[in-house]
Amino acid sequence: MRKSTLSLMALGLALTLGSSPLGQIFKGMSLVTEAEAVVGRPLTPVSAAGVARRTTRRVIRRTTIFVASLPPKCTVIVIEGTTLHQCGGAYYQPSGTQYVVVHVD
Repeated sequence: MRKSTLSLMALGLALTLGSSPLGQIFKGMSLVTEAEAVVGRPLTPVSAAGVARRTTRRVIRRTTIFVASLPPKCTVIVIEGTTLHQCGGAYYQPSGTQYVVVHVD
């Protein structure tokens, strides 16, 4: 057999023994003894920092539609440092004396 095949077989045996009752006998042979991920670290899937980072990233895409004035009952919001006017489900960004319709993804 080749060296690489023997190495893979040895690795498989070590991993298998690490999770079986015989693994207690060969405890030093196990490659993984405990989980390395710690909940609460920024790169773990359920951490608060990771969830906040994924949910607050938004993309603002400008369109070529301009309006002279805003519809009634608009609120001013700030997304990613950009001031927008939200009027119902539409978003508008000031552009000179007019407003451009934008899409927020």
